[in-house]
Amino acid sequence: MMNKNRLLAGLFLSLFFFATSFAQKTQPRDLWPDGTPVDAWFHDTARVDIASLGRQYVITDYGVSTDSTLLQTEAIQSVIDRAAREGGGVVVIPRGTFLSGSLFFRQGTHLHLTEGAVLKGIDAIKYYPLVRTRIEGQTIDYFAALVNADGIDGFTITGTGTVNGNGLRFWEEFWIRRRFNPQCTNLEALRPRLVYISNCRNVQVQDVHLINSAFWTTHLYHCERVKYIGCTIYAPHTPEDAKAPSSDAIDLDVCHDVLVHGCHISVNDDAVVLKGGKGTWADQDPNNGPNERIIVQQCQYGFVHGCLTLGSESIYDRNVILRDCRVDEAQRVLWLKMRTDTPQHYEYITVENITGSCGSFLFIHPWTQFYKADDRPDMPLSQCNNITLRGIHMNCGQLLNVRTSDKYILKDFTLDGKALAF
Repeated sequence: MMNKNRLLAGLFLSLFFFATSFAQKTQPRDLWPDGTPVDAWFHDTARVDIASLGRQYVITDYGVSTDSTLLQTEAIQSVIDRAAREGGGVVVIPRGTFLSGSLFFRQGTHLHLTEGAVLKGIDAIKYYPLVRTRIEGQTIDYFAALVNADGIDGFTITGTGTVNGNGLRFWEEFWIRRRFNPQCTNLEALRPRLVYISNCRNVQVQDVHLINSAFWTTHLYHCERVKYIGCTIYAPHTPEDAKAPSSDAIDLDVCHDVLVHGCHISVNDDAVVLKGGKGTWADQDPNNGPNERIIVQQCQYGFVHGCLTLGSESIYDRNVILRDCRVDEAQRVLWLKMRTDTPQHYEYITVENITGSCGSFLFIHPWTQFYKADDRPDMPLSQCNNITLRGIHMNCGQLLNVRTSDKYILKDFTLDGKALAF
């Protein structure tokens, strides 16, 4: 009897190991473009339950008025500060419109916008203080965003309400400046971003509507383990004299381990943008750095300049995936901006299973806007390598819109397994 049991046990173990081995061989692992495994963290798209985040501080319970015309920066900030002092919790914006300038979240605090809630930015730059910040690939004094979080572990923005940048006046003034001076830069136009999150980890932004930013919509600097789940990010691209200039949806600046899942994006600039520094000596600046392990998946794009853009302020990007997305009005899908005054290296990028329509699918040109090259004898030669395109089912004006240059190398590009030569 004992021998029979041992035989059955041995047979069971053999079948178990065979089944496990077969499953491993027949079910492909999720891999980064360089062949390393994707961490299980990227497969978890669950929503954060705000009940797990501590006490809820509904701002109207703490002296914030329901008068939508009243500027209430100080009153809302006092609720954030109180929550931080009392051990942390969720600052809740209830139904209604609440006008504010820059707000600064602290460790242990979170932002929740209920259905019908609007946190609305005031449209005057004096209500956004000058702070030491990161903008356009450099660390300088510039204006704070409407929503700011720095040095926080575990920051969340949740709810189906809206953060509205109220950008119309800023946009109109930008285009007036550009007509007066075509060389006017973004920084000279004096505009706040909508959301700026810096030096943070374990961040989740879910379900919210982020709209009408005066400048970049969300900007993350030096962050890790960030998820955008089910967000709507919007800024208008018409009419000509009031469209939202430089309204990038998600700017990732020296970040790693980022997931953008199930979002709807339509802005008058690029959608997901990898930044990290600019200039001839950008790779020597300790404030600059790489972006690594980025996945953008199951998103829907309206009008954008580029669905996934590397540059123009970027030095090194590796292991980036854009997959399973629908594109309807994009000018470009994958845009590699080659800034010839900056040493750049983009590698191991995969774009797969994309449907819809676009102007150009792959777009690579020298980027010379506000070009300023210094003399550097050991200037590294920029390059893009191991770029994979597959499963593309789109109507494209041009599939490949690529210009070569003696300032950069393009190598190891494939389309559905076939090598592309440029």
